[in-house]
Amino acid sequence: MLRYLRFLIPLVVFGVLVAFLGKGLFLNPSEVPSPLIDKPAPVFELPQLHSAGHFSSRDMLGKVWLLNVWASWCVACRQEHPLLVEFSRSKIVPIYGLNYKDNRDDAVDWLQTFGNPYVMSIVDIDGRVGIDFGVYGVPETFVIDKEGIIRYKQIGPVTAEALKDKIVPLLKQLQG
Repeated sequence: MLRYLRFLIPLVVFGVLVAFLGKGLFLNPSEVPSPLIDKPAPVFELPQLHSAGHFSSRDMLGKVWLLNVWASWCVACRQEHPLLVEFSRSKIVPIYGLNYKDNRDDAVDWLQTFGNPYVMSIVDIDGRVGIDFGVYGVPETFVIDKEGIIRYKQIGPVTAEALKDKIVPLLKQLQG
């Protein structure tokens, strides 16, 4: 009996490792679970990109909104931007931009060149608010409900499929 255990234990350990690694092959890397889902969004106040004013997240209490983290230096932001411009025309929900670790003039030029889907863009020059939101990199998009709770996080570019299958149905549910 002891002789069989000597071979059985490594075989069981190997089987468990194969099972874990095999499961990992079928996970979607863009769906990293966020510890902030269903938690209050970080409270912040930041300067506006296009004016001398400030914007506070407290101003959005009572409204469902999107916060899109973007930068002019971000290649993937260029990929999602036309979709955000088109989606903003639907007026389903206001989109606010969090311009992340960017040069102000470059950001303003970028929006003038490619279109501005945002009700307002705010400037996170040192990235502190991005860190509070758990931003891995840009772009990232958050759905925030009327109580200021984060309900969804899109890591990477927003796609037509993500809008149709996840974001828009959630927005309609939250606004209902």
